[in-house]
Amino acid sequence: MRQQRGFTLLEMMVVVAIIAILAAVLIPNFTHARAQAATSACMANLKTIATAFELYYTDKQAYPTGTNVNIDGSATSGTGVLAGYLGQPPEDPAAGAGKYYTYTTTSSGGVNAYKVWCPGAHDPSTMKSFAASSTDTTLKYDSTAGVTSSSAAGK
Repeated sequence: MRQQRGFTLLEMMVVVAIIAILAAVLIPNFTHARAQAATSACMANLKTIATAFELYYTDKQAYPTGTNVNIDGSATSGTGVLAGYLGQPPEDPAAGAGKYYTYTTTSSGGVNAYKVWCPGAHDPSTMKSFAASSTDTTLKYDSTAGVTSSSAAGK
């Protein structure tokens, strides 16, 4: 008789256990890295939009007016208020496709200001370095304070 070669059941169980342990360690790390990337991309998008607002202000001596106005294709292309200042409008990576940033402009005592915020909810653990609260999930850019955070209800 020929001697058969192969793996024993015990060897197969050890390999499966090792793969399960590696997956249990790596999957949370990948999830956190993805959430961190979405937060970083959102911050970069907010700064790009802020630059467009400042360029607009430099040319027109005023910010575009509006309250809770979406920065989408209709607001930034063709005859939109930021046409020429902002190329393709950025989408919020935390909210998904088709979700655009929102802005509000104010003028008080001759001081013009604006706020831009993202519609998506971010993982609070990715915003620890600048979040005011551990429950903050929304990023916003304030022309007077820079990038800040708030809870979804406190936009």
